[in-house]
Amino acid sequence: MGSVVVRVVAEQGATLPFKATEHAAGADLCAFLPKGPLTIQSGAYAMIPTGLVIELPVGFEGQVRPRSGLAARFGVTVLNSPGTIDSDYRGEVKVLLANFGNEPFVVHHGERIAQLVVQTVQATEFVKVCEVTITERGGGGFGSTGV
Repeated sequence: MGSVVVRVVAEQGATLPFKATEHAAGADLCAFLPKGPLTIQSGAYAMIPTGLVIELPVGFEGQVRPRSGLAARFGVTVLNSPGTIDSDYRGEVKVLLANFGNEPFVVHHGERIAQLVVQTVQATEFVKVCEVTITERGGGGFGSTGV
């Protein structure tokens, strides 16, 4: 299977996304905080810069996902998970980190804060109709099939 080339412009001192293991699905994204650490209080959230601008090929998206270790150990996660980076976005990649833990969480420059998973995007067309096909489930949602 061939690899997808993602072009990256990085601020000086920023860390390029990298995979911790050969077969990892996600590449780690690191905080770009050259002026010093940032503290996220318990129950608060903050937008953390990465110092990276990426160019995804057309037909692909980037999904910004939490790192399981941060969630399990500190209650820190990506608030809008998964965050979506479209192939035509050319701004800095930032991570919206939320602290649901009981203690303040300090983010340091170069610390791994999220994962970037690159996925294909299926072309989609939405067609207005008068009705949709009836199913056994119907309009049941939000726990209607069990918890």
